[in-house]
Formats: sequence, structure tokens, C-alpha cells
Amino acid sequence: MMIPAPRQSSAADIEALQALCERLAGFGSDVSVEWLDGFLTALAAGPRAIPQGEYLAAMFDGNFERAYPDPDAAAPALAAIAARLTVLASHLHAESLYEQPDGIRLAPLMLTFDDAARQALVDAGHLSAEEAQEALQTGAEWAGGFSAAIQAFSDDWPEPDDDTEEGGWFHDCLTRLMALLMSADELAKYIADEYPGQTMSRDELIDEALFAAQDLRLYWIEQQPKPATRVVAAKPGRNEPCHCGSGKKFKKCHGAAGA
Repeated sequence: MMIPAPRQSSAADIEALQALCERLAGFGSDVSVEWLDGFLTALAAGPRAIPQGEYLAAMFDGNFERAYPDPDAAAPALAAIAARLTVLASHLHAESLYEQPDGIRLAPLMLTFDDAARQALVDAGHLSAEEAQEALQTGAEWAGGFSAAIQAFSDDWPEPDDDTEEGGWFHDCLTRLMALLMSADELAKYIADEYPGQTMSRDELIDEALFAAQDLRLYWIEQQPKPATRVVAAKPGRNEPCHCGSGKKFKKCHGAAGA
């Protein structure tokens, strides 16, 4: 089977998402494109397709309508969000994930931080050196958005029993995702417990989180209710007595054309 290539967001769509975040900041929703992308990734990985109006209210605390009271002005922002969700759904294409279980298909929108960027915030008095080191970690905003979506739609994300195989898998996926939000001390302990004898770079932890998001998509697909098997009773032969008890042959009774 030909595996479809994952779609990619255009520069214009990403710019539209950035403009959306900047506009919402003036109305009480201080979110980044990275956080927004994490939230949308959780929606794409989750168990059901959530209507746009429902997830907009959860993402922006009802501030979208305040920021965009004019439907014509709102349309490009809504289109950019829907386009990104479609892209993420293509990244999490189920058959592709099954065909390439060891490949990363997700291409998240994540900011990268270096020591110079952290120091600039420290020098400006916005953060202490410790806060800058803890907060400005690539993937943290993305994982925060993913976590926020799970919390917003917690009824859709019931945690299974950890003692079951499925429950252990689910818990492991969530832990790999939330590792991007851990403090330095928590992360050191996590790596020592889960990857003994290894050192894990930030890029490697991000890869583990992306695999976890893909695995969660497969988890929910496998948890979907299976359709009931329809049992069809065998028809009597055309020359056998009809099942209705009329005494006629089946072909002359219920098996006749138009019966």
C-alpha cells in the first residue's frame, strides 16, 4: 500500500496562527503558536473528532469571539486553525503509523531556545537565571498545550487501569509527553529510572514525546468499539419445505420472486 506523505503547513498558515495568538493576547488568552500546536495535536490524536466551536471555547476560554466579533475577520483565523488540524491529522494517519511504527511523522511547530535568548530575558529582568533555564526549553509549550487539551476533554481521555497492558502503554505515552514539562531535578530522576545508563538530549526527549503522541493515536483507534458481527441464518434450499410451515416448497412460498 502506498503510504501517503504527511501534509505540511504553509508559511502563510503559520503566519496566520501567529497573528491569531498576538490578537488573542489582548483579550486574555496568552497562548503561543507552539502551545496551540500541542493542543491541536492532542485533538488529532484523541478518540473523537471535536467540533470547532467546542475546541475553540476550550482553547481560548471563550475569548475568540471577543477578539473576532466580525465573522469576516474571524474567517481567516478559523481557516488557519482548521488547516493546521488537517495537517496534524495527516501526520497521524493510522495506516501510515502502523506501516512505519519506528518513524516520526509528526512535525510540530516548536520554538528553539539558546543560551543567548535566555540571557537576554535575564538581563531584561523578565526572568531569573534559574527560571529562564527551566522555562525556556524547546517542547515545553507544546507539551503544555497537549496536556491542556487532555484536561479540557478529560471525559474523552479516561485513564485505563495501569495494571493492564493497555493501561501501562497509555501511562507510558503520557509520561513521555509530560517529560518535556519536568523540572531539571524531576527530569534527571525520570531519565535515570527510564533510561538507566543513558544521557538523553532535549532533541531525543522531544522525539520520544512525538512517538508517544503517535502511539496514543493508535491506542485510541484500538479502543474504538468493534462493530457487532451480523449472523445471517442460512436460507432453506429452493426445493426444501418453507420455514414458515405452510407445507409448500420454499421456491413456491417465501422464496418466490416478490415474496
